[in-house]
Amino acid sequence: MILFTPSSGVPTAPPGTDKLVHFTLFLALTGTGQLAGLRSGPLVTALVCYAPLSELLQAALPIHRHADPLDLAADLAGVLVALALLRPARRSHLRVSKRSPRAARSSTGVIDGSAD
Repeated sequence: MILFTPSSGVPTAPPGTDKLVHFTLFLALTGTGQLAGLRSGPLVTALVCYAPLSELLQAALPIHRHADPLDLAADLAGVLVALALLRPARRSHLRVSKRSPRAARSSTGVIDGSAD
């Protein structure tokens, strides 16, 4: 994973690119977890715990990296933005999945093409 690449393997990039990578990575982890059907509570808990752990590991491992509180902030911002972007989709999915079969009846009394 890119967060644990030794400093010698990290390409040079314009200032701020590292924060964008952190933000995008955690946005993608949150978004794909949600789209895969993971429950928000455990997913967010895991990512909120992983974000500071990854920063501590960067400082502790012999990869010549350091912990950066702004990287942690970018990680957490990625989680929050993904949740905000996917919230309308989760709401509409919940509305559809909670409908009873009676709500799906047409005027002929047929559900999904089969008679009662």
